[in-house]
Amino acid sequence: MPPDSKQDAGGLGTFAGVFTPSILTILGIILFLRLGYVTGSAGLGRVLIIIAVANLISVLTSQSLAAIATNLRVKGGGDYYLISRTLGYPFGGAIGIVLYLAQSVSVAFYCIGFSEAVTATFSLPSFFDGRTVAVISMGLLLILAWLGADWATRFQYGVMVLLGAALLSFYAGGVMKWQAVTFTANWTAPADAPPFWVLFGIFFPAVTGFTQGVSMSGDLKDPSKSLPLGTFSAVGLSILIYFSMALIFAGVLPNRTLMDDYQSIKRVARFGALIDAGVIAATLSSAMASFLGGPRILQSLSADRIFPWIAPFAKGAGPQQNPRRAVLLTGAIALATIALGQLNLVAQVVSMFFLISYGLLNYATYYEARAASPSFRPRFRWFNKYLSLAGFLVCLGVIFALDIQNGMIAMAILIAIHQYLKHTARPARWADSSGAHAFQVIRQQLLSIAHLPEHHRNWRPHILAFTNDADRRIPLLTFARWIEGGSGLITAVRMVEDPNRPSPKLFQEAEEELSRQIQSHDPNIFPLVIRVDDIGPAVPLLLQSYGIGPLHANTVLVNWFGQTGVGIQGLQALQYGANLKTSFRMGYNLVLLHFDPMRWEAIQQTDPGRRRIDVWWRADATSRLMLLFAYLTTRHDGWQKAEIRVLTAGTGERLAQAKEEITQMLEDVRIDARPQIVPSLSPDIVTAASADSTIVFMPFMIKQYKPTDINGLSLDRTLRLLPPTALVLAAEDIDLDAEPEDGAAGQLAAAMDALQAARRLAAKAEKDLLRARYNAEDLRKELETAGSQGSTDIRAELEVNLERAEQEAEKAFRKAGKAQAKAKSAEQKVQQLGGPAPEQQNQQSTDNP
Repeated sequence: MPPDSKQDAGGLGTFAGVFTPSILTILGIILFLRLGYVTGSAGLGRVLIIIAVANLISVLTSQSLAAIATNLRVKGGGDYYLISRTLGYPFGGAIGIVLYLAQSVSVAFYCIGFSEAVTATFSLPSFFDGRTVAVISMGLLLILAWLGADWATRFQYGVMVLLGAALLSFYAGGVMKWQAVTFTANWTAPADAPPFWVLFGIFFPAVTGFTQGVSMSGDLKDPSKSLPLGTFSAVGLSILIYFSMALIFAGVLPNRTLMDDYQSIKRVARFGALIDAGVIAATLSSAMASFLGGPRILQSLSADRIFPWIAPFAKGAGPQQNPRRAVLLTGAIALATIALGQLNLVAQVVSMFFLISYGLLNYATYYEARAASPSFRPRFRWFNKYLSLAGFLVCLGVIFALDIQNGMIAMAILIAIHQYLKHTARPARWADSSGAHAFQVIRQQLLSIAHLPEHHRNWRPHILAFTNDADRRIPLLTFARWIEGGSGLITAVRMVEDPNRPSPKLFQEAEEELSRQIQSHDPNIFPLVIRVDDIGPAVPLLLQSYGIGPLHANTVLVNWFGQTGVGIQGLQALQYGANLKTSFRMGYNLVLLHFDPMRWEAIQQTDPGRRRIDVWWRADATSRLMLLFAYLTTRHDGWQKAEIRVLTAGTGERLAQAKEEITQMLEDVRIDARPQIVPSLSPDIVTAASADSTIVFMPFMIKQYKPTDINGLSLDRTLRLLPPTALVLAAEDIDLDAEPEDGAAGQLAAAMDALQAARRLAAKAEKDLLRARYNAEDLRKELETAGSQGSTDIRAELEVNLERAEQEAEKAFRKAGKAQAKAKSAEQKVQQLGGPAPEQQNQQSTDNP
């Protein structure tokens, strides 16, 4: 039974299940044997920065952890469970397997650290060397892990007492010995101090234990409550301890002493023996935490069956599903690691795995929030997705700042496992956030392109393939995939005619049949089943309603009506033609596929290098669409080597000219094809020229609700003599050689330019009008003033000037009116072409004078 069953809920609370393993791992060997060295080497100023940056990762990752933990029910597996349920099983499987190995190897590291502390503190017999002590300690911890989390928790309580006593001894001695002079002198680093990032790398493992509680998620009573509270409590307390201990180190011992003596903590402490006990307790607690967390990651990973070969490790023992098989494997890996002895390189790569897991946990949280899924409702009130993104970026930056080589090795291992899982994809066993994220991206892109003008360069086939004929469904969809060329969309439509009482069972069976055929043939085709009372009038309704916003179909693909089980006479044939005509009038391109089953099968037997596609050319919109379909077909597997042949009519003097025109056209549109001139486009010429081709594209027309050839003749005899043939009628003219400046975009840009010019002229005319009116007003006042005092000649001159000024003002008024009218007309033109609203145009005019 998997460990995440609801009935297997754990019994540990916040203190025992999260706070205790986290704080005991954080307050580990680095605290007792390396914090003093880092403080002396970096100087107090830089060591405070080191502690702050390292704990910044802890705090940012903790808020991401709190968000996910309060958004879903966290089951066994810790980091692996959170990442896999958010980013999907390829990411989760990659991080899960390497985190398990990292935890297993960490058991060996801490046991070796324990052995070094024991041999340095006690005088042991010669046969008790460091490796023997490490193996014995590992065996004892294995027994505790075998017994279960409850026994291990009791052991950790004893360890916590020893750690607390050691810390109290340190603080008691430090307060008594602290001196301001020493504190001030230790602010800066010694001249021969190691670089900042080297010291950061030495210190950083001290903070990597804050997610140990997450690994115990399957043993918690209430993970959503315990994980945030326990993790933040452990991180907060450890921050206070590390900062305060660095301040005490700097105020008690000189930097040089701290650098030279890894045991300098004993010089500060009131009772040195308690420090020895604390060192031993710290290494044992860290090893125990890894022994508890690692097997639970493997158990959760096995229960998800991502790697089938580890499935036996999913089995647990007892009511809490204790992962005893995984505990034994963890012990074996730890034992092998101890036997190797040389652990430096492995240790560095393992620390990178932890750092990458923190980065992925932050990214997974940002990814979940960025998807804006309605199901993402974390109860953690202080969550901010940008803090999660910052946590991811900080982790990434620290990875490359610490050791770019080992960082690349760790990432390469993760990427390799991820790609393996991705290429051995199997149906997902849970819903992750990828669907919500994809939907959000689609939403944003739809909203974005809704305001963009259409352009020929952006045209893609969006095909509605009507597939009611089950026997011919697969060939029709295969052909749809060919002419779509990997650049468009295909929807397979099946209309279930149910005129009487609606039958849900009939509808469900039709859905299942269509979906099953599509999945077995091409899962990249969308199924659409519609229940209708009458197929005839339902088709126009479907064509009008299909699509969303700017994303709508542009091509209808159907089987040739003589192959639908209905003769070409009768009401159904008439309805077939009427629907085609309606589709064409609604702006849909029409493609009618005719094929003989034996000739269709022959296509699969034809050597790809001997395939040939014929396009019957008339230099119109339909011809251009057929040529584009032929080219898109050559993008598909098996058709890359196919030859495209463009056939058109030409005789006498027109023969050379027709061939030259087609050659130039093909050069302009950048399609590799061979032109061929035939005497005419009569049925006999068509069948003779294309009888041995692989696929034929032919134009057709609708005459009296019946598809005919371009001469208005019946197609029945011609099609029987041809290989699979696509009859095409274009409802839109696609410019195959459109320039980026052409089309609606170019027209809108020109209209916007004209609008700006018209507004500038209108503004100038307005200024000229005001100037003319002010001039006339000044002359009028001057004439009134000179009326009683000036001479007759002066008044006459002023009257002449005033009359001229009023005429200029009237002319300026008319000019301003015309300029405003032109600006208004330009504004309407912009709106007609889909440009911005008037208020937005005014803003753009202000921004771009």
